[in-house]
Amino acid sequence: MNSEHTLVELKAKIEDKDKETIKKKILELKAKQVGKFHQIDTYFYVPKGRLKLREVEGKPYAQLIYYERENVSSPKKSKVFILNITKPKEFKEMLKNILSVKSVVDKIREIYFYMGTQIHLDEVKNLGSFIEFEKQTVDEPIEIEKAKIFLKELMRKLEIAPKNLIKVSYGELVPNVKNFKNSP
Repeated sequence: MNSEHTLVELKAKIEDKDKETIKKKILELKAKQVGKFHQIDTYFYVPKGRLKLREVEGKPYAQLIYYERENVSSPKKSKVFILNITKPKEFKEMLKNILSVKSVVDKIREIYFYMGTQIHLDEVKNLGSFIEFEKQTVDEPIEIEKAKIFLKELMRKLEIAPKNLIKVSYGELVPNVKNFKNSP
């Protein structure tokens, strides 16, 4: 199965001490808790956009995720293509033989769903705590703008300071792997 869609998203650094308070506010909004997952994202060097292989502990498949997104510290449009991979270990080894690994992101992700928006509370190894919003939308300027306004309002409700917004992906924030094909 594969999918292609447009998202408006944002990511912000949060203090570890504020995580429980934010979680409480998310639940007060009546957001539905989807679950808690251990994810490993292996990012690869590509000439355009970002490419990562996401492995989720306990899932028999992985997801190859390609996306293009601006590096801005505000709600931003993202074009995403996801392909489910049924033989993740074999596929990962093949991909590592073709492309160089850029970085590996190891995280625990709590997912909540609120008014068509996924809210992620992430604990990223060696980076700390983050919150991320992803709102799927139609790729039309008016709808994208509405989604951006919605995310800004959600930031306000959860008291996420604009100064804490992050421009780049976790793949750029974690230390890069040495540039060779058979890295971990």
